[in-house]
Amino acid sequence: MRLATLRTHTGTRAARVENDTAVLLPHADLNELLGEPDWTTSAGGNGPRLPLTDCRFAPVVPRPNKIVCLGLNYRSHILEMGRDVPRYPTLFAKFDGALIGAYDPIELPAVSDQVDWEAELGVVIGRPARRVGEAEALSYVAGYTIVNDVTVRDWQHRTREFLSGKTFEATTPVGPVLVTRDEFPDGLPDLALECTVDGEVTQRARTGDMVFDVAQIVAYVSEIITLLPGDLIATGTPGGVGAGRKPPVFLRPDQILGTSVEGLGAQRNRCVTASS
Repeated sequence: MRLATLRTHTGTRAARVENDTAVLLPHADLNELLGEPDWTTSAGGNGPRLPLTDCRFAPVVPRPNKIVCLGLNYRSHILEMGRDVPRYPTLFAKFDGALIGAYDPIELPAVSDQVDWEAELGVVIGRPARRVGEAEALSYVAGYTIVNDVTVRDWQHRTREFLSGKTFEATTPVGPVLVTRDEFPDGLPDLALECTVDGEVTQRARTGDMVFDVAQIVAYVSEIITLLPGDLIATGTPGGVGAGRKPPVFLRPDQILGTSVEGLGAQRNRCVTASS
């Protein structure tokens, strides 16, 4: 199934996407839907139908309890940043105020001219996971989505901690849809990932090149804290970021950032100057 959170005139609604139609579900968003023990049955239910052309996409999970992100998880990105391959996953967090929909404008903060792109595979948790092993970790995954971990580089590098450059408001597109795990029957997906700026390809890789795969990440994080339904994990970005270029290249107002992952769809976000 392909699931989404849509904006309607009465608020957000969870929906199932079928070709060019959205089937509205009786849940405010995917956070609420995934909180049901038998959410897969509820997601298959009937409801009012809308043409997708009339739909506005919110972040797939607008209010995750946790947003866990990985840095340095593709060898190509580690190389361009001049770092060593990590022994353990490099984790940092975001807050939900950073999340936007797949077609919303990205707000470039006025305090920086070093805003960078990072195309990523997103993982959404489907049931509580605490101290799970790698062999069973994928069974806790609801499905996959697209994330661009847009990063304010100069603020990221102010300290050794990544957080301040990673969670500026209205900078992180998530969606448009969540594709449920049963669409990938072979287990860990190996999907083509691409990022473009004004149509020019800046990143191109396969998710199978990650240093730590989805099962390893879910198992590792679940040792630290209980992962809850609707929690979002951004699994890291490959080489090709603007900061790794010589000279560095960063996003500018009116540029279009495109992000796509094989089988999951595509995002298209215009960069705008954040209002003061």
